Amino acid sequence: MKSQDVRKQFLDFFASKGHLIVPSAPIVLKDDPTLMFNNSGMAQFKEYFLGNGTPKSTRIADTQKCLRVSGKHNDLEDVGFDTYHHTMFEMLGNWSFGDYFKKEAINWAWELLTEVYKIPKENLYVSVFEGNKEENVPFDQEAWDIWKGLIDEDRIILGNKKDNFWEMGDQGPCGPCSEIHVDIRSAEEKALVSGKSLVNNDHPQVVEIWNNVFMEFNRKANGTLEKLPAKHVDTGMGFERLCMALQGKTSNYDTDVFTPLIEKVEQITGLKYTPNDVTLSEVEESEEQNKTNIAIRVVVDHVRAVAFAIADGQLPSNTGAGYVIRRILRRAIRYGFTFLNTKEPFINQLVAVLANQMGEFFPEIKSQQQLVTNVIREEEASFLRTLDQGLQLLENVVAETKGAIVSGTKAFELYDTFGFPIDLTALILREKGFELDEVGFNASMQEQKTRSRAASEVSTEDWSVLIPGNVETFVGYDQSESDVKITRIRKVDSKKDGVLYQIVLDNTPFYPEGGGQVGDKGTLVCYASSQLLGSANDTIEIIDTKKENNLILHFTKQLPANVNAGFVAIVNQDLRSLSSRNHSATHLVHQALRSILGTHVEQKGSLVNPNYLRFDFSHFAKMTETELQQVEDFVNARIQEQLPLIERRNIPFAQAVQEGAMALFGEKYGDEVRAIKFGESMELCGGIHVKNTAEIWHFKIVSEGAVAAGIRRIEAITSDAVKAHFASHENTLKEVKAALKNPQDILKAVHSMQEENAKLAKQIESLVKDKVENLKASLIAEIQEINGVQFLAKQVDLNPEGAKDLAYELGNLGNNLFLVLATADEEKPMLTCYISKELVAEKNLNAGQVVRELGKFIQGGGGGQPFFATAGGKNVAGIQQALEKAIEFVK
Repeated sequence: MKSQDVRKQFLDFFASKGHLIVPSAPIVLKDDPTLMFNNSGMAQFKEYFLGNGTPKSTRIADTQKCLRVSGKHNDLEDVGFDTYHHTMFEMLGNWSFGDYFKKEAINWAWELLTEVYKIPKENLYVSVFEGNKEENVPFDQEAWDIWKGLIDEDRIILGNKKDNFWEMGDQGPCGPCSEIHVDIRSAEEKALVSGKSLVNNDHPQVVEIWNNVFMEFNRKANGTLEKLPAKHVDTGMGFERLCMALQGKTSNYDTDVFTPLIEKVEQITGLKYTPNDVTLSEVEESEEQNKTNIAIRVVVDHVRAVAFAIADGQLPSNTGAGYVIRRILRRAIRYGFTFLNTKEPFINQLVAVLANQMGEFFPEIKSQQQLVTNVIREEEASFLRTLDQGLQLLENVVAETKGAIVSGTKAFELYDTFGFPIDLTALILREKGFELDEVGFNASMQEQKTRSRAASEVSTEDWSVLIPGNVETFVGYDQSESDVKITRIRKVDSKKDGVLYQIVLDNTPFYPEGGGQVGDKGTLVCYASSQLLGSANDTIEIIDTKKENNLILHFTKQLPANVNAGFVAIVNQDLRSLSSRNHSATHLVHQALRSILGTHVEQKGSLVNPNYLRFDFSHFAKMTETELQQVEDFVNARIQEQLPLIERRNIPFAQAVQEGAMALFGEKYGDEVRAIKFGESMELCGGIHVKNTAEIWHFKIVSEGAVAAGIRRIEAITSDAVKAHFASHENTLKEVKAALKNPQDILKAVHSMQEENAKLAKQIESLVKDKVENLKASLIAEIQEINGVQFLAKQVDLNPEGAKDLAYELGNLGNNLFLVLATADEEKPMLTCYISKELVAEKNLNAGQVVRELGKFIQGGGGGQPFFATAGGKNVAGIQQALEKAIEFVK
């Protein structure tokens, strides 16, 4: 059975049981600060389990893209070394929100596996929760009794809290679970060892394929459990493992989920992958082949995770979720570099295979194929350069090492500062006969983790519910003030921000951060009489507004004296107005770019705050000055047209898209959406906008540059910021005019000064040449012969360019010169090294290594070619020591 059929049969089965089939949510989460990525099928439904939202159906089924590479659920380091762990995987799931419970969930799981997929019953084992006295959770008798009617009792296993009580994190929805395990070993193996004894013991052919979680509890901040408002079912079946069982394989990587990718890697590298069920000879079953197999598994797994994350809008970067994606990709590159001998970018070539394979069910990978390919290619090229640089730095570390053990602290510096993988460092050191101080490295790593954890540590208390029920409404599109009551509060303590309070209101005019726009700020003012509540003048500052699990959270540094009072929520209208102008301008920018550059342009990110706007978009070339001016003119023309806002709320998503509204990849849209229209610009958007484009006043681009391969970024200003920009330029012009002694024609005066400078520069150049000739004659006499090498190390009174000319002049005199010149032009030390090409070949000398070593004395560094290199620094006093050290290279 092909993998596409496995997926389709699952969804068709649960559709027949009354489930609504919904698409996968983006792999990157945006409204849940507790998670970076969807790490399970239930993540997108968390708000329903908590009672903060109402699902479109009480029965839902889907296949969800999941990523497990950080936090509690972290499989990254296992990937490649076994046959069933992955970074990205598909989780087939069926859900009940307060509808059916254990009886239906268990019976349907059994029906699908044994009657539809026709997995032999004798290959299956199930587990139920044994209970936990400490938490007052009893043995799951109900699940046990249901399973007794379906499977022999000796195939039912009692599971402890670790294996059979599922929870997403330290806090949140959780409950007992009942797992289904499949034994795909041969009959001979089964006869020798019972599969029951291998369940939950990390056996590669006795694996869990389905988990039925019965969501009954909410884990509170203090660790205790409380009952959820309703009972839910949360199930997840590992798609890749299911395909392994149904296709008669003993490894996920031998199924058609991975084989097309593996075949492409084989084609690129010329190496062969060994399927898990192939019997090898002793020669073939070598350590080398095992490393090849691991590396290929790492590459084909990781490209899936990285490609889908980029397609969903998450670019590799140095922080947050972007850092995790970059780390996954770099792990794949490193394995290819070390074990597949790939010294050029190649992983990007797998994207086309992936798009062809999964594009039908996940259309985002097909539509974003070119962008994903370009981003991965650029990341590969960049990291390969880093690896090359790291190899040179490692050579320096080895050269400085006394003895056979290389400092773990130095190795950590290579890892932390330059991204050089520690396992590659250890491998290279072993090849050179050195040993890595792993204890020292681990100590440095632990210190960094401790610092990082301390900096980001957050303690979140449980909600204190003042008004029960899901009653919150957002009124901010029509109001900037509203009479409100507080429905719930909680305290959050972090190292970064200190103690803050999160307040939820029954209704709110405050816009929560989203769609690139920052959250509103403002005040919460108590209006109740002091005789009743004693808080007539109680005013609380709202410093930020965010959304989490469908709740709008208002952040404050203190709580009102009486949280049960009535309040007026007042948005800071000045800040909101500035943000709204910038937000509306981003829509016009998007329209302008698609009009001027082409319809390939898609928004890839944005930031909208009161001060400026930032707009990231797909485009494969630097914008020209003409194109930038055209974009400015286009947007300002729309402003001058005074286009009114046409806002349409709660229209069907399909209708909005059909009418031409732009939907952004990586965003999660409901069945009903809000469309914003200014003239011909129409986008799906939940943000705050101007009522008329005239409010924007004027639009000005201040920068344009690259963010990643195929992604450009425009930063721009509007309104008051443009006025300040023009005023600043006018003041600068006045200062320039005053510096030029107030000429009648400023431009003519500047051109005249430029011409004069050009003449002076030519005169200086001529004088430097004369000086070089004079120095050349005097320095020839100072050259000394050491071990058959003409050697000179000297400080000269020249600028760096003059030193370069002098070096080449002296180099033309013979074929065995080793020269180091030092300059200190404008108190900036510079070392210039020239080595005759014949010496480079004969004595294995390298000017780049020379200046890197000598550069330490002037507190700097540099590089270049083997025959010519330079190093700059900041310590003039170290020049003499550097020159004295130079002679050691030829002794």
